[in-house]
Amino acid sequence: MEPVTPEETVGYRGPTACAAAGITYRQLDYWARTGLVEPSVRPAYGSGTQRLYSFRDVVVLKIVKRFLDTGVALQNIRAAVRHLRGRELADLERMTLMSDGATVYECSSPDEVVDLLQGGQGVFGIAVGVVWRDVESALSQLHGERVDTGETLPGDNPADELARRRRDRAV
Repeated sequence: MEPVTPEETVGYRGPTACAAAGITYRQLDYWARTGLVEPSVRPAYGSGTQRLYSFRDVVVLKIVKRFLDTGVALQNIRAAVRHLRGRELADLERMTLMSDGATVYECSSPDEVVDLLQGGQGVFGIAVGVVWRDVESALSQLHGERVDTGETLPGDNPADELARRRRDRAV
């Protein structure tokens, strides 16, 4: 199977987005209800409907998780998420997000990273391209869904292949 690409034709249900981003379903639900990271493919419309997240949404979920793990304030994470939503998908792969714990900065060149580090204050960075590849790898092993038809697109997970063979052999 081809590796998952960030196409607009594929969406990911909540449990898949959670697995790829390394978050709990409770976090995902809370972030969607509070508007931190809402599913851009299909929001929930009442009980029983499935949210559908885009590749970009899952990358942003993983970035939010990393920021929270390092103690960045939710208010600053919200600002960073708004900034990420305004950027082209191709820009995200080349971006590094830096934070001093209070503010989140976008750095698109090594010089900008060095300038920020020379401020003498402790900072940490998230290379969005690395997060992108982590999410891409995780999603390639999980199920996606075609946005237009709702067809399930099975991931390339060896455990699923084994289960499929067992099912085929069963009487």
